[in-house]
Amino acid sequence: MKVRLDDIDWKILKELQDDGRMTNVELSRRIGISAPPCLRRVRALEEAGIIEAYRALLDEKSLGYDLTAFAFVGLTSQSEADLVAFESRVRGWPIVREAWMLSGEIDFALKCVATNLRAFQTFVIEELTAAPNVASVRTALTIRQSKNAPTVPI
Repeated sequence: MKVRLDDIDWKILKELQDDGRMTNVELSRRIGISAPPCLRRVRALEEAGIIEAYRALLDEKSLGYDLTAFAFVGLTSQSEADLVAFESRVRGWPIVREAWMLSGEIDFALKCVATNLRAFQTFVIEELTAAPNVASVRTALTIRQSKNAPTVPI
């Protein structure tokens, strides 16, 4: 069930997406209400699951993760049990940063971040293609990122 949001809720969400570290006092100043009702609204948005978490966005390249690649996976079986089993396995692979189940010829698209090509190749050969129910894997190395907007367009 969708939660009804008013203009103030939308302003809160926009401001927190732009800067999740600001104090409640600063947030309340920016949206034009006092601090206590602002905090109540933020907590209600958290409890409703609209605000899922707060985290720092890190620059992967500066931390030595020089390779971003995509792996497109086809499975032998798409039964619900096999899909759930594959999704569970994917959650255990640290190199996989995002996983999407797709419709069409490809069952899953995996966004992978690795320190280098050898680390990615090792993952593909030793983990991904060796996983149960994996029928095919195609990979694509990225050249450059043209857009990075990990937020909701408010």
